[in-house]
Amino acid sequence: MKIVIGTDHAGFLLKEDLKKHIIYLGHQVLDVGTFDETPVDYPDFAKKVAMALIEAKVERGILLCGSGVGAGIAANKIRGIRASVCHDTYSAHQGVEHDDMNVLVLGARVIGNYLAMDIVKAFLHAHFSNEERHKRRLEKVMALEQCQYF
Repeated sequence: MKIVIGTDHAGFLLKEDLKKHIIYLGHQVLDVGTFDETPVDYPDFAKKVAMALIEAKVERGILLCGSGVGAGIAANKIRGIRASVCHDTYSAHQGVEHDDMNVLVLGARVIGNYLAMDIVKAFLHAHFSNEERHKRRLEKVMALEQCQYF
């Protein structure tokens, strides 16, 4: 599987470790930055990760920032992106299995490297269940993207 990974400055060091881990797990990595610890804005990298998915250059995305919250909010503004902050392995695989999550968001200042590696592994090894109840719910989530007003 080809995975896009991106981060702001807060997640740079973790991103570098996760790239090696993803390759070790047998996947390819598209790194969209940032490439050092110079302060940058997380929405720029959320967009880069999301666009790689939307343009079908990759199959899944991993996005990092300090807490994961800002990057996740930004990514979810783009139609077709289903991003979630996950700081445990259960949420990482369940998010894919039940909700077809396509972007894993991690807070580099919240979790350690080894836990992040376990979470990434759970995310990458998970598959959408295709159960009727999950497909029905996913269709409803996707319909929300079409709403302009509530």
